[in-house]
Amino acid sequence: MVKSRFPHTYVLLFSVIILCSLLTYVIPAGVYERVKDPHTGRTVVDPASFHQVEATPTHPFDVFLAVQNGMKQASGIIFFIFLVGGAFSIIQATGFVEAGIGKILGKIQGKENLLIPLTMFIFSLGGATFGMAEETIVFIPIGVAIARAMGYDSITGMAMVSLGAAAGFTGGWMNPFTVGVAQGIAELPIFSGIAFRLVVYVVILAIATLYVMRYAKKVKMNPETSPMYDLDQAEAVHWDDVSALPEYVGKHNLVGLVLLAGFGMLIYGVFKLGWYIDELAGIFLAMGVIAGILGGLTPNAIARAFVDGLKMIAFGALIVGVARGILVVLTDGQIIDTIIYALAQWVQGLPETISAGGMYLVQVVINTFIPSGSGQAAVTIPIMAPVGDLVGISRQIVVLAYQFGDGFTNSIIPTSGVLFASLAMAKIPYERWVKFLWPLMALWLLCGFAAVTAAVFLGYA
Repeated sequence: MVKSRFPHTYVLLFSVIILCSLLTYVIPAGVYERVKDPHTGRTVVDPASFHQVEATPTHPFDVFLAVQNGMKQASGIIFFIFLVGGAFSIIQATGFVEAGIGKILGKIQGKENLLIPLTMFIFSLGGATFGMAEETIVFIPIGVAIARAMGYDSITGMAMVSLGAAAGFTGGWMNPFTVGVAQGIAELPIFSGIAFRLVVYVVILAIATLYVMRYAKKVKMNPETSPMYDLDQAEAVHWDDVSALPEYVGKHNLVGLVLLAGFGMLIYGVFKLGWYIDELAGIFLAMGVIAGILGGLTPNAIARAFVDGLKMIAFGALIVGVARGILVVLTDGQIIDTIIYALAQWVQGLPETISAGGMYLVQVVINTFIPSGSGQAAVTIPIMAPVGDLVGISRQIVVLAYQFGDGFTNSIIPTSGVLFASLAMAKIPYERWVKFLWPLMALWLLCGFAAVTAAVFLGYA
């Protein structure tokens, strides 16, 4: 077996932490003052308040502390991954997943080509309308299991869930966590300019769907072309022969009802009760335990299945904390605001005709340091909106540049907790995901640049 020349995921992330630590010695420390926006009630930056402060470069030992502090800061999502992984392992132990897949495959024989576009479209609606991101994590194992059963690979299963949601989240024609927040800060009517965003949403979803379908077809014809071939082959369960799958019996109906009720509660909780990671983890754990009981497992069997799930998910779950260490170093070194200030000054110095594209590229860069959509809006829109006024760009375009700059790269940046949580659930190493995704990411980024440029010429306001 040929060893990969690409560095191990932990090596890659720790190297980035070291690089960021070195940058705290080179980039001057600076901060913006944070104030409360009277219109939205959110804490945002005062765009005129940037000033340099005494340097606080990280010491060598701080590099190691950053991992520990990153684990603490990301503990919510880390334990969420553990609990979801353990719960899904219990559900698998009931035999529901294999039996359910057999039943699904029996229903869709001859219509397999519809699965990928339909799944991506459904999840894109979630991304576009209620900012579905973290919520997709619990669906990843199901998508992977179905994709592998159909002769595809793990990457196809994750892609049709996560990239579908990502296309909707980025297109964001009614995304409250990006467009809604940003337009509120920019003092624009909420969800105004929706027609243009709908067009872009359709384009980027179509690009992603065709890309995933083309990749899936290639993998099905020649499985060895998959970056996941060796790992997928090492999995204990294979679904090449539908007749070899366990029969779907009465206890599986009970497990299915538990899952339907659980997902119904999740959707209601997110929409109506403002639920987030803690509540989602609790519901999924309850689903696992109740499904285990109704699926005929003993208490000891449920516990063993849960622990097995934790073991399988540990590698990916802990990556989230290591990745957060990057942000810890940049924040402690007080250089994030300096980077944002410098990029804003660069945009302000660009000619009017290309300043919108420059603003978009700036948001792409900033997203690596501030992967939270609403967090990035709170930091950058108060700065970029006045810059747009100065260079003659409408605030609607400023929001558009932020929206696309924030959205696309969430599927590839090493600081995205949702990405690494999804990879953990799918058991896909980061470097193999990058190998699959980078051509689509290039297409998406070009599409975003073209959309922002077109908005300028169309007078989008």
